[in-house]
Amino acid sequence: MLRHGPEGAAMHDVEPPGGADLAAIAAGIERTNELLQRVLAEVATTPSTHAIFVDAGYVYAAAGRLVTGTEDRRAFELDTEGLIEAYIDRARTIFPDSRLLRVYWYDGARRRIHTTEQQRIAELPDVKVRLGNLNANNQQKGVDSLIRTDLESLARHRAIGDAVLVGGDEDLVSAVEAAQGYGARVHLWGIEAATGRNQAEPLLWEVDSQRTFDLEFCKPYVMRRAVVTDLTGEAGPGHLPSREDVRFVGAQVAAQWLASRGRGALADLLPGHPYLPGAVDQELLIEAEALLQLSLRAHADLRRAVRDGFWDHLQAQY
Repeated sequence: MLRHGPEGAAMHDVEPPGGADLAAIAAGIERTNELLQRVLAEVATTPSTHAIFVDAGYVYAAAGRLVTGTEDRRAFELDTEGLIEAYIDRARTIFPDSRLLRVYWYDGARRRIHTTEQQRIAELPDVKVRLGNLNANNQQKGVDSLIRTDLESLARHRAIGDAVLVGGDEDLVSAVEAAQGYGARVHLWGIEAATGRNQAEPLLWEVDSQRTFDLEFCKPYVMRRAVVTDLTGEAGPGHLPSREDVRFVGAQVAAQWLASRGRGALADLLPGHPYLPGAVDQELLIEAEALLQLSLRAHADLRRAVRDGFWDHLQAQY
């Protein structure tokens, strides 16, 4: 647009100084605000995630000492599958709005070669077995560093918001500090000590919360090794029922469970597959042992068969 000056000369309108810069800044601020709003909306709709880190050496020693009076693994059987399910179930209750990433199970093995039991644990859904070494005195080496590496990495990449640590070694303090440094909350779970304490005080001081499981919680998962008897009381492993027979018993218990509780209870149970709430799992094992007239606590494969049969029947009815 032209306008005339005092002498009639034509002049162009001139943009006020800095006007274009201010407009660009305002547009940039608006774009940034829009981006922040999208990020906040995404964060608000993204479920939080938790993981469970289990120092198996601590669990075996503490649970064995509490229930059987010894830390020697050769003297008792630990129902690792049942215990892991119980931990998952308890975490689901404590973190109701969070999803489980996985359970990390840290143990030792000579030359880091899985034992038969560790292979079974590794085959469980949502479970990752991580192995350190065993020295000549059967002491774990390298487990604490594995825990720290996983805790720190998951926290740094925002893969978890809450970490459940089942252990008691003071060397785990650095793992806790590393995870907290990236914003994760660390919750220490322990097992009641028969005498004194079985968790280091510096570790208790560093964590965000603490929880201790007592004798009544641990007893169903720890069993002294003993001679197994068959249905008639005759000793010897050759008289154990077959896996299919035990699976059928699991289905029988499921039918009784469903008849007494109805389909509403079934709908509540199915989202947790393949895990059973601790109370339901214990009821299943007790009923199955009564029908078989046989203790299953020393036979992880048969306990798994009972649970498989239970789920098979329930899923067939849905």
